[in-house]
Amino acid sequence: MNILMVLAVPCLMAAFARAAPPPRSSAQPAEQRLQDGVRRSRSLMHKILISIPDAHASCVHAETLQLNSSQNAKLVVMASNIGIPSAPVLQVVSGSFSLDAALRNVSEGLQLHRALLSSVSPRLQNKDKVRGLLADIKDLIIQINKMVRMANAEAAVQPSPGPVALRLPGEYDVQVAAHLILGQLQRFGQDAARCLGSLDRSSEEEAES
Repeated sequence: MNILMVLAVPCLMAAFARAAPPPRSSAQPAEQRLQDGVRRSRSLMHKILISIPDAHASCVHAETLQLNSSQNAKLVVMASNIGIPSAPVLQVVSGSFSLDAALRNVSEGLQLHRALLSSVSPRLQNKDKVRGLLADIKDLIIQINKMVRMANAEAAVQPSPGPVALRLPGEYDVQVAAHLILGQLQRFGQDAARCLGSLDRSSEEEAES
């Protein structure tokens, strides 16, 4: 073999090695994965919120039970008698309140409302809209719990609770229970949407641009 070719081959291989781009990592940075999760969660939360009025209209037929009525405050005692617990209070992430703690609160509130709806739904005449809502809540819980583990690999995710034992002796009690649960879910969902919105960096980037 020509001596010049013998010398040229290693030189060409070295040149190609220098010119070749470094292999791309298939794993996304942790912050990017978290932000993707936040955006998916916000989309699911929005879907749940816009589905609540339809679910309410499909299963609550008493004319006195309107979703956003000022009269709902008068049903507090009845909520207690039926056995509907309050939703957890959500806090935004701060120096004294960690990201995984905020996300766990969202997850626990969603699990509570899923358990409550699962308890009342067998007594409803029209279950289809509520079943769809339950499926969306389940998907959102899974997504939020993934984010909890992203934020803190050692964080303990609470297991899903079973159906809540509600006291529903009559049909009107069933109607009131469905009404109160959906109303509370709506308020909790609005708070959760604001909490998730505060974590979405894309909103900040759009505001800056």
